[in-house]
Amino acid sequence: MQDKPVIAIVGRPNVGKSTLFNRIAGRQKAIVIDEPGATRDRNYMDCAWHEKAFTLIDTGGFEPTTEERILVQMREQTNLAIEEADAVIFLMDGRDGLTPSDMEIARQLRGHGKPVFFAANKVDGARHEDLLPEFYRLGVDQIYSISAQHGPGVDELLADLTKNFPDARKVEEAGEKPIAVAIVGKPNVGKSSLVNLICGRERSIANPTPGTTRDPVDTLIKVHKRPYLLIDTAGIRRKNKISQTLEKYSVVAALKSINRCDIALLLIDAEEGMTEQDAKIAGLAYERGKACIVVVNKWDKIEKNNATIGKYVEDIKDKIKFMDFAPILFISALTGRRAPKIFDLIHEVYEQYTSRVGTSPLNDLLEHAVRKNPMPRYQNRTMSIAYATQTGIKPPTFVFFVSHPKGVHFSYERYLTNTIREAFHFDKVPIRLIFRKKR
Repeated sequence: MQDKPVIAIVGRPNVGKSTLFNRIAGRQKAIVIDEPGATRDRNYMDCAWHEKAFTLIDTGGFEPTTEERILVQMREQTNLAIEEADAVIFLMDGRDGLTPSDMEIARQLRGHGKPVFFAANKVDGARHEDLLPEFYRLGVDQIYSISAQHGPGVDELLADLTKNFPDARKVEEAGEKPIAVAIVGKPNVGKSSLVNLICGRERSIANPTPGTTRDPVDTLIKVHKRPYLLIDTAGIRRKNKISQTLEKYSVVAALKSINRCDIALLLIDAEEGMTEQDAKIAGLAYERGKACIVVVNKWDKIEKNNATIGKYVEDIKDKIKFMDFAPILFISALTGRRAPKIFDLIHEVYEQYTSRVGTSPLNDLLEHAVRKNPMPRYQNRTMSIAYATQTGIKPPTFVFFVSHPKGVHFSYERYLTNTIREAFHFDKVPIRLIFRKKR
């Protein structure tokens, strides 16, 4: 995969970094709320502007002198983003004027030796433009006057920034589409720790305080020469436990992450076992037709004997009967034990999730299945299947043309589902059956 240039947006809290990120990305991905510090981790998006391809990073608020632990971690994340970046947009608040923190951030940016584009945001009129000359005290040739919320000035900034970037179509042609894997679960089950373990570095903030991750955080990696997009989501809580407005945004973002993934890794805490909330999260993935792997984390903290794993598996499958096909893996994100097996399992599940069955072998199987177990009568009328065909993948979807679609009993649908699973090796993924009236 051809690498794209990387742009990092940095600046003090609440200067509009996420608003600019969403403006450039062209859709609502980062959480935007009028509250300092809404973005904590680095947030990635592949973008194209006038056929110029690049990866954009939104960062948490950069507090250059704070000693508060979470803010120190946010500053470290910002420094990592700057190190990854080919260019930096340093965003300041045009209404506040130049602050001591801005001057300190500018000084630190010079130490990184990256091209920096200085932009004053929230400039919506002449009274704000009067403050612009003050920013030239930073000793730079150009200050870009922009409004991330309404758009003025953003095109000029991007035109200069992307002048030497590659053509988006060439990057697209050179690339192999990554497998999107969302890491979902309740707060504080170790999602960010697992991402950091996989990436081999502090990619997401890992903090014992529940709810540290707020935005869905995308990380592009390669394992065995295959690209994967890891989406580390905010923990999903029960509705009656979501009190803060910002956390409501985070839950919505986590659900959106499930929507755009191929495979959901449902992380559960080994000490708690499969809880009601875990089962609800599994249900969200199932309703959306997503492949799912149940990953039991913190397995190193459990006292074990020969029957322990068997009891855990039985309990999990009992609580998510609707998803009893989902494979279960026991790991420790802290020690790394059995974590490498995750990608072997992801590969196996993805192969099934994108597999296609020929119409001829499918109908041969159905003919045999119906002979073995005829369809029950409906309103005293004989039921029959004219033919079936696979119409889609992710999940594998099969359309059956039958004499009376309403007459297909759920127990017979389950029989057909199990027959297809067993015959065509769909034992680890959801499959969908759709019944239509034969023409």
